[in-house]
Amino acid sequence: MGSSGRLFNRQTTVHEILGGGLVADVILWRQKNVTGGILLAALASWVVFERSGYTLLSLFSSVVLLLVAILFLWAKSAAILNRPAPPLPELHLSEEMANEVASFIRTHVNDFLSVSQDIALGKDTRLFFKVAGYLLLISIVGGLTDFVSLCYTSLVITLTIPALYERHEDFIDKYVKMGYEKSQQLYVNFDVECIGRIRKWILEKQKLS
Repeated sequence: MGSSGRLFNRQTTVHEILGGGLVADVILWRQKNVTGGILLAALASWVVFERSGYTLLSLFSSVVLLLVAILFLWAKSAAILNRPAPPLPELHLSEEMANEVASFIRTHVNDFLSVSQDIALGKDTRLFFKVAGYLLLISIVGGLTDFVSLCYTSLVITLTIPALYERHEDFIDKYVKMGYEKSQQLYVNFDVECIGRIRKWILEKQKLS
């Protein structure tokens, strides 16, 4: 907390923190039609998964199968009736694009392997506990819900919490700062009352021994 009254003593707005572009506009409901459409589409997808019994893989496979079947029948009927074939774009992966994707994957895989090596060799204790905490959190959340519900819930949180915070920023910052200062006071009191007594007791035991 800083003296400016804002969380983390920041000088930038929520919109700037989120990038200041179209993504920030969507998250903060400045493009209401787009944001509402995303939420409705996500809700419809969640209902489909929950009610139909489809999994993400089975639904993807079914949609691709339907698309391939339609294109196949369209092409066959067009050849028989002497009609134009389906207007498909040229499906081709350029060498430049392949190299960019490979470079991107290689960079991130190397970063992951480097971090994994540091953790395995005990070089970074703080990083180990941070990664272990994240993995434990993912394990707990994964045990409480399925992947689709987790994605939908995360999307709803992303499209609601930042917008609500921006709208009530002064109010939230004020009470969070008060809570932070109160917790600091409680910690100081705990340190004086409990930790201080323990230290005094240890010193007395050392003198007696």
